[in-house]
Amino acid sequence: MSAQKILIVRVSSLGDVVHNMPVIADIRRRHPDAQIDWLVEESFVKLVELVEGVRRAIPVSLRRWRKRILSVDNWREIGAFRRALAAENYDLVIDCQGLIKTAWVAKMARGPLVGLGNRTDGAGYEWPVRFFYDRSVPIPAAHPCLERTRATGRGSTRRPDAAAHRRNRLWPRHARAALALSEAQLNLPVPYVVFVHATSRADKQWPDAAWIELGQSLVRRGASIVLPWGSDAERATSERLAKEFGAAAIVPPKLSLPAVVGLIEGAAATIGVDTGLVHIAAALKRPTVELYNFATSWRTGGYWSPNVVNLGTAGQPPTLQQVKSALAEFGLL
Repeated sequence: MSAQKILIVRVSSLGDVVHNMPVIADIRRRHPDAQIDWLVEESFVKLVELVEGVRRAIPVSLRRWRKRILSVDNWREIGAFRRALAAENYDLVIDCQGLIKTAWVAKMARGPLVGLGNRTDGAGYEWPVRFFYDRSVPIPAAHPCLERTRATGRGSTRRPDAAAHRRNRLWPRHARAALALSEAQLNLPVPYVVFVHATSRADKQWPDAAWIELGQSLVRRGASIVLPWGSDAERATSERLAKEFGAAAIVPPKLSLPAVVGLIEGAAATIGVDTGLVHIAAALKRPTVELYNFATSWRTGGYWSPNVVNLGTAGQPPTLQQVKSALAEFGLL
């Protein structure tokens, strides 16, 4: 009997892609010989290629196509993508996102299509997708993002045993190479702590004054502070904060996602707001402090390791003392 061929569809965003990674481990536990491809936005291909068990990361360009919707060349590219995707026969196609755009591209693949059966609390879902699917998987309303995708991948809402969940570290297959890449680029001192201050939403941010006092406390204990960034505005914030830490601060060049994985893997701790880089740290089970200004940590926060601490909720943002206490548990303060 030939190995099953399975296509996973989860195209974006960064945090959601990270939370989707355990689906691969779940499938491989049940079907060790499965050949698993993953359809993902082109900007996240290098990250998905790090995931153990993924045969091929297939780039899709939905964001770019949407910006050039009337372009003839755009539609030629879409046609070529459709033909290339349909060239493979899959035993199963799983849309883990539940949006019209993801169901649309998933339907281009050859194979029975399974997807989310309903909206869950705080998560995106567009009901017309049910007309694309050959089978829909019902999900309990109050399901964390990670469990929502795992339940879809299993085809039922049965939770895995606790031991299997603890083993499910999202370890990238080339993490050591990624770490070496980061060290070569940055000449990183040890120990260092990663500050992830950047988020697309201002109401998710943590005050500059808190970052500064926390960083100065860590510097006094001998740590360096690394402040990665992804846009010009984020770089300006990193540079502004770095001035408060003197020679102990490092503002790296713009890093690839594999290099970011290596950076986080080598850090003594990562502290940051609800965003993709912090979810990578939690997925790697590295010492991580996640900062929440909303009552959403139950949905996106890490709960699978004592190394991951979620702080803050609606109306009660995380305090500086709470963060310091968490870092003290990691032996850093």
